[in-house]
Amino acid sequence: MGPMKDRSLLYATAFLRAVATAQMGVLLGLYLARRALDLSTIGLIVAAGLGGAAVASLLATIGGDRFGRRRFLAALTVLGIAGALAAAFVAHPVALALAAFVGMLNGMGRDRGAALVLEQAALPATTTDAERTRVFARYNVLQDVGHALGSLLAGLPSLLRGTSGVAPLGALQVSFAVYAGLMLATLPLYRLLSPQVEPARTDTPAPPLSPGSRRLLWRISALFSLDSLGGGFLTTSLLSLFFASRFGAGEAALGTLFFGARVANAGSHVAAAWLASRIGLVNTMVFTHIPSSLLLLTVPFAPDFTTAALLFLLREGLVEMDVPTRQSYVMAVVQPHERTTASGVTHLVRMAAWAVAPSFAGLFMEEGAVYAPLIVGAALKIGYDILLYVAFRRLRPPEEEPVTSKAATGS
Repeated sequence: MGPMKDRSLLYATAFLRAVATAQMGVLLGLYLARRALDLSTIGLIVAAGLGGAAVASLLATIGGDRFGRRRFLAALTVLGIAGALAAAFVAHPVALALAAFVGMLNGMGRDRGAALVLEQAALPATTTDAERTRVFARYNVLQDVGHALGSLLAGLPSLLRGTSGVAPLGALQVSFAVYAGLMLATLPLYRLLSPQVEPARTDTPAPPLSPGSRRLLWRISALFSLDSLGGGFLTTSLLSLFFASRFGAGEAALGTLFFGARVANAGSHVAAAWLASRIGLVNTMVFTHIPSSLLLLTVPFAPDFTTAALLFLLREGLVEMDVPTRQSYVMAVVQPHERTTASGVTHLVRMAAWAVAPSFAGLFMEEGAVYAPLIVGAALKIGYDILLYVAFRRLRPPEEEPVTSKAATGS
């Protein structure tokens, strides 16, 4: 029961964190706009939150195993609560940026923070190679169910204004308190995790990465950074501002839209595990991701919100199919003792790229091109997919090993 219990607890913490993160993703940009900040400043504050998450990912990578995965996850949670509560009650842009940084406030709208570095390093030990991709798929499905519910929860400010007469700013501040409460609920769950989620201790510890794994991670991390740079132009906070500016969509409509998007994401994760078992992890990543980017390119040219929303939802049904497959692939092609480092390095480059992009996206939107982030983000993601396929189509995980696998691994 040990591995199954730990897996269930990790599923639960991921779900709760996803609810909180999705709500924050929809409302963060709107809250900052309510504070009368201009778009370029909003972009910088969103970038500060992602920058904090990137720093936390770095610390988790280099010290999470030594400090203890359970203790590190609890510390991340406490900082997230403190940052959110501070951001709810400060008004100066510098103070907001500092609160976003300390709290690792995630304008992406998807839970891709430092906690995943340690949770995903622990998950493979709870299952077998044959079931690994399915375990990651279920983990991501639960995250996206949480993302969907969190997106609906972003409609709370509208409900409070309509039923209780709460002032617009006050209604948004209540949502920050809800975020803090959801994060608080994960703390007792982390305490229930068994010592099995910690890395194995040996008298002669192996180096964090072998030379072969180091070369592999350099190559794949460079590509992941390109993908995430594109994703940084497409944070939920900035997409919410795009739909609000372009089509006049309000919080309730946006919450419903992103609820539908996360439901589509959840379905795509289940499909990803099924498809990967038939065509392979790398093929699944690439052959679903490119069509999603092409669909995104059509959204700015939609004539109305309904059409744009439909195109966006079609895109969301494909865009996340590379997530469980990517996570499973990275954990499969390194040794077990290298998993925290591999998870941390790949998450770190993604977080760093996410942190850079929103400030540029905000500048583009400030100049009047509210659609520019969608075009740039989609183009970067298509470039990533092509390069990933060329570089890694022959390097296969153990469960896909045919006769050529050893030669591919050595190439």
